[in-house]
Amino acid sequence: MATYRSVFDAAELRAQLNDAGINTKFMASIWKYVLQNPGCELGEIPDLPSSAYRLLRTKFKPFTSTVHSVFHSTDGVTTKLLIKLQNGAFVEAVIMTYDTRLGKYGGKPRLGGPRSTLCISSQVGCKMGCKFCATGTMGFKNNLTSGEIVEQLVHASLLTNIRNVVFMWHHFDTISCHVVSENDDDDGIYVLMGMGEPLNNYTALVEAIRVMTGSPFQLSPKRITVSTVGIIHAINKLHSDLPGLNLAVSLHAPVQEIRCQIMPSARAFPLEKLMTALQTYQKNSQQKIFIEYIMLDGMNDEEQHAHQLGKLLETFQVVVNLIPFNPIGSSSQFRTSSDQKVSDFQKILRGTYNIRTTVRKQMGQDISGACGQLVVNLPDKRTHENTSLLTDIEDLRI
Repeated sequence: MATYRSVFDAAELRAQLNDAGINTKFMASIWKYVLQNPGCELGEIPDLPSSAYRLLRTKFKPFTSTVHSVFHSTDGVTTKLLIKLQNGAFVEAVIMTYDTRLGKYGGKPRLGGPRSTLCISSQVGCKMGCKFCATGTMGFKNNLTSGEIVEQLVHASLLTNIRNVVFMWHHFDTISCHVVSENDDDDGIYVLMGMGEPLNNYTALVEAIRVMTGSPFQLSPKRITVSTVGIIHAINKLHSDLPGLNLAVSLHAPVQEIRCQIMPSARAFPLEKLMTALQTYQKNSQQKIFIEYIMLDGMNDEEQHAHQLGKLLETFQVVVNLIPFNPIGSSSQFRTSSDQKVSDFQKILRGTYNIRTTVRKQMGQDISGACGQLVVNLPDKRTHENTSLLTDIEDLRI
């Protein structure tokens, strides 16, 4: 059976059009038509050169993935999409709904209304093998193409108006946009988050984001966050390849020894070298860096760890996001930190080191859509039982 490429795979589409002597300016009109007519055949797209139709028909499909199942959490704000790829593998994407009116700007109520954030997968499984993460238990299967990454945005857009997206690496593969907006008119952050380590699929990641920020998607780079375990060589080139993005780093420990215990991949990315790379990134980008820190009882959540983290970050402009651990089954070796420990940790970072610190609101745990729970399975379908709206973390003023 012939294997087709996604029409949203920009590099392949561009190359095929160039080889056929067809102007690549038609790419945007092809994408726009498919977005507006998701059930279409490529031969229906109007006003293309005649040679383009045969090329599209023999090489490409409007979608190479399909939405297999949609699960709604009882929290009323979280939806998980189980997406089947052309090779038969599955990935998951998560939609979360927030209400901008619940935030404040300059002490005054904000305008706006409900908006949705999409967390996107970049790989099937993950190589990182973090011990607290369900996705890590899958092992690594394969990278997604740039088209398969973009298709997740298109699928989600058919369910709701997606305002924000997250490329998160595997254990945050899911749930909450953590970016604090600096501007009152900032509509949100597109972040790519889901299964996989985005920077381990660097070429497809860059290509997908360039599609998302171009016509017809036109997403602002300020609304795109890429989260990483800390792939140093990729961080070193990220700003020049994709200027204006938000970078989030899954740190999880203030010292190398603890990092290696809970994140085996950290051995390849020594903390000292990682911090040097982040220093260079911040100098070049002039943007805040978001630090992800999962709270594991007795492992990295004591007061001494808070002070070590504060000293590590005190020369940076950062926002720290403390993330309560989501148990991934009875076999998990870790326990969730108590609310008191999380609060004390936050107070030390804020009070002693003047570091902006948030605590992540957990969402979608009943559909395995919460942080660390993304592993492909087929739970029973759930329906909305609670339609309350949550404040988007982006709208919090810290």
